[in-house]
Amino acid sequence: MKKLDPKTDGATPDSAEQNIEKLKALFPDVFTEGKIDFDTLRETLGDYTDDRPERYSFTWNGKSRARRIAQTPSAGTLRPFPEESVNWDTTQNLFIEGDNLEVLKLLQKSYHKKIKMIYIDPPYNTGRDFIYPDDFKDNIRNYMEQTGQVDDEGRKMSVNAEMSGRYHTNWLNMMYPRLKLARNLLRDDGAIFISIDENELHNLCMLCNEVLGEENFVECLVYDKKAAPKGVPPTNMIVGVHEYILCYSRSDVFSFNGVPRSMSGFANPDNDPRGPWRNTNIKSTVKDGSESFEITDPETGNAFSDTWAHSKGELDRMIAEKRLLFPKDANGQVRKKEFFSEFKNENIPIKSSLGLYDAQKTTEQLTRLMNGKFFLNPKSQDLMHDLVSYVTAKDDTVLDYFSGACTTAHAILDLNREDSGNRKFIMVQLPEPCDDKSEALKAGFMTIADIGKERIRRVIKKLESEQEERAEEAEGKLPRASDNPVELDLGFKVFKLDASNIKPWDADFDNLEKALWDAVENIKPDRSEADVLYELLIKYGLDLAVPIEERQIFGKTIFIIGAGALIVCLAKKITLEVVEGIADLKEELKPELMRVVFK
Repeated sequence: MKKLDPKTDGATPDSAEQNIEKLKALFPDVFTEGKIDFDTLRETLGDYTDDRPERYSFTWNGKSRARRIAQTPSAGTLRPFPEESVNWDTTQNLFIEGDNLEVLKLLQKSYHKKIKMIYIDPPYNTGRDFIYPDDFKDNIRNYMEQTGQVDDEGRKMSVNAEMSGRYHTNWLNMMYPRLKLARNLLRDDGAIFISIDENELHNLCMLCNEVLGEENFVECLVYDKKAAPKGVPPTNMIVGVHEYILCYSRSDVFSFNGVPRSMSGFANPDNDPRGPWRNTNIKSTVKDGSESFEITDPETGNAFSDTWAHSKGELDRMIAEKRLLFPKDANGQVRKKEFFSEFKNENIPIKSSLGLYDAQKTTEQLTRLMNGKFFLNPKSQDLMHDLVSYVTAKDDTVLDYFSGACTTAHAILDLNREDSGNRKFIMVQLPEPCDDKSEALKAGFMTIADIGKERIRRVIKKLESEQEERAEEAEGKLPRASDNPVELDLGFKVFKLDASNIKPWDADFDNLEKALWDAVENIKPDRSEADVLYELLIKYGLDLAVPIEERQIFGKTIFIIGAGALIVCLAKKITLEVVEGIADLKEELKPELMRVVFK
């Protein structure tokens, strides 16, 4: 049994310390008495160092502090809320409510290099929608202030007006640590997609080049959000109708899936056993009469002379395999059969210009689903559906840590229904209070996070209804190959960011006696066993959707996580019988490593 070490398990990983250990493993000779000798490091790295006073770089006020906050461990936790969830016991989808900076830190162990696709739609920095003024000393307190848990008014902390003098700087300081932490979660074959407009496109490119690697730039995708310029014409007579999506990969292993090749133009009118085909040209584009030669239709004896795109031997082979289509008229053109089945890759590349995803249609779709216009400028569901399908396989996980109205979750649920997939989502959203005069608040939605959760519930309810209708239609009929027996994951677990469930030791000589008595009960009084259990999962780096079995051993509740990888007992007054009963579980479950945690 391993004791929980407060130095390593009391908070999220210290990335600065981890980086130093990696450097020590690579270059042990640059360390002197535990400190880095930078002169020796420079000599070791040779030509790869640049100590010129002027060099090409991307910097801004606060960058060093932003780097430090990305490396500062979080002492927070994620508390479970089954009552706000759907199908808690079976689902692997997550909705996490809280400041995404702290949440990303908490996910570092459990989801390190496990995410195939990250999509984010951060604030575009228009000066009115920027609400992430990070307090670099205490981000848990910052989160509580933003969500009204500390500040009585619970309003937005600030807007990023240009008159502040730090317009671009504030935005960069917000984005930098979040991107740095997000990169750690991507698989080697994964990629991140970031929606943006012209306000910060140039800065975002520079930032991503630094944090994600210039060599990992994949593409700048563009799409139209309007079919045509509408409204009062601007003075310069040009209307911006497009937005951008920057794509960066974790490594060069990443590749888009592409778009399934269409069967359009393919048919099989002669029942060729090789399947559907289309007729294509076989003439050469080079019109050099000296290279022309003659081929003969074996059925009619008609001869056709031209400059062909294939050699004589290749055309003779095609004739023998009955691939050539000879015209009835001797003056007609010879064509060939191109079979759909012979394409090595059934998918075709996507274009960097994705096309039109009309904003008005998007708003109308969400308004119908929610029975009200509760969210301004939602991301296109069709856009997210296509983007996820271009990138993910059926069992991949997608993270969106600026999830807003949860368009990404909606798209994933719909796509799973279409192709019987088991894609999982992790949505993260700050519970930003809805405006006092908004339709959302009038309808009972206190925060943006509430809107997102309700949207997912309604999508799930709609999909469940469709499943029931299909089952009723299929009743009494013979099963078909197209019938879908796959059980879809129609649920999600809700977690909320909060300070740790475990009381911190914070005492001095003036209150030592009181602090000692308080420390007898080390769990905060308003926290449940479930709260503590999920904090342990985070600290040990286990998936928040890992199966949890509950048993009773001599009257004490025992939680079995991950088929015995972790055993947790939070009861008081543990007897030897309980300990022996837990030891017996190792023989029963046979895990490679069993950790046991008592209160």
